[in-house]
Amino acid sequence: MDNDASFVVTLWPLVLAAPMLGAVASFVWPRRGRLVGLVALIVAAFGALDLVRIVQLDGEMNHLVGGWEAPLGIRLFADGLSALMVLMTALVGTGISVYAPAYFGTTGAAGRHQERYFWPLWLFLVTGLMALFLTADLFNAYVAIELISFSSVALVALADQRESLVAAIRYLLVGLLGSLSYLLGVALLYGAHGTVDRALLAETMNGGGIDQFAIVVMLGGLLLKGAIFPLHFWLPPAHSTAPAPASAALSALVVKGAFYLILRLWFELAEGWISSRIAFALGAMGCGAVVWGCVQALRQARLKLLVAYSTVAQLGYLFLLFPLMAAGAGPGAWAGGIYFAISHAFAKTAIFMAAGNVMHAAGHDRLKDLVGVAQVMPVTFLALALAGLNAVGLPPSGAFIGKWLLLTHSLESRQWALVIVIGFGGLMAAGYTVRILNLALLRPHQTGAGQHFHRLPAVMEWTPLVLALVSLILGLVVKLPMQVLEEGAPFGIERLAEGKP
Repeated sequence: MDNDASFVVTLWPLVLAAPMLGAVASFVWPRRGRLVGLVALIVAAFGALDLVRIVQLDGEMNHLVGGWEAPLGIRLFADGLSALMVLMTALVGTGISVYAPAYFGTTGAAGRHQERYFWPLWLFLVTGLMALFLTADLFNAYVAIELISFSSVALVALADQRESLVAAIRYLLVGLLGSLSYLLGVALLYGAHGTVDRALLAETMNGGGIDQFAIVVMLGGLLLKGAIFPLHFWLPPAHSTAPAPASAALSALVVKGAFYLILRLWFELAEGWISSRIAFALGAMGCGAVVWGCVQALRQARLKLLVAYSTVAQLGYLFLLFPLMAAGAGPGAWAGGIYFAISHAFAKTAIFMAAGNVMHAAGHDRLKDLVGVAQVMPVTFLALALAGLNAVGLPPSGAFIGKWLLLTHSLESRQWALVIVIGFGGLMAAGYTVRILNLALLRPHQTGAGQHFHRLPAVMEWTPLVLALVSLILGLVVKLPMQVLEEGAPFGIERLAEGKP
């Protein structure tokens, strides 16, 4: 459906306008950055809710910017997948914007200096994500990816330490390589078909040599930017050295952008002629990510590095849906991967916020020296425990729904390797979650050993708890998100809301 006529009277354009204008305003008036950032994300959240309403009522939404039709004009497009990703970004972003002022306010002059630049960078990052989820052409997706990448690199460097600067430079170089690879594919497709609009490309691409090569190099660039194993080497240092609000954004949201675009390329442009060997290669990378990420998480001596490697592992689950779909699994497998991604965003944000709280309370994140810290910050560790249920995939978390759908379809398609990996990943996640909680809940061996832990503002403890609770609530309200995901049937989904496989 074309919703151009309703553009003026609806709120959905605010998902792009609010963070973009907020980024400019927070740069011009840095002392108002906190207020501008929070207001911008709250407004964007209302716009996202309106977008979900429109998609659910009217189906697919198209808007021609300036009234120009493709291939000359810019087309914005939203279906159930786009709407849910936009809403996820707005809600998680609001949580980060609530948490960030208290976080930077507890770090003295250094924190105030970081916060001055955090808000414009953070809001430009949100703008890039919203643009990526709504754009309907491949070149504008490239522009959005670059906006996300440069904002992310700068956020990593905000910590202003040697480790963070090295990680930021590595992230920058990897990001540029991934972007150039993706842009090469876009140029090849434009040269062959005269358009970069996804709908027009879907009508003209036939799986010839140029089409196949273009899709492969684009996938390669996106896999590098998405940090899927074994291309994950840049992620743990970047995510573990950045300030906690930035770490949460990078781990919960940024990597989802690359995954989203891979889905669009695969199911809209390449499905039907791309080799099933590539699907199983993506599945193998996903399996490797789960195993390697979990093993490395268990070996870490620092909390933020442990959480960063757990991100590597959990990204792997998202890529298990490709071999399942290639083997003829039902649309429930696809829905399982999406539902896991959305639930992971809320839980991972909560976990990185909890890790940031520990850094502030203890002055470090060495696991062996965190004995008894839960006695000083019980709300933080309640949030960590609840988010840990999501990491393990236990009910009633949203991740349980996602893993259950993936596991069910793995059994139905007799892909035993995937069954083993899903089970192994859950057990290992339980191992590193229990390891953290066990140390934090132990009583200090020496009287007064906990006096070195500093108490935190209440908002720093309660914000991750709220986000962790959202990740659990997603496991209890499955029908509504599935109904939204069904709208527009972007990838042949039928009757998901009724629970049919």
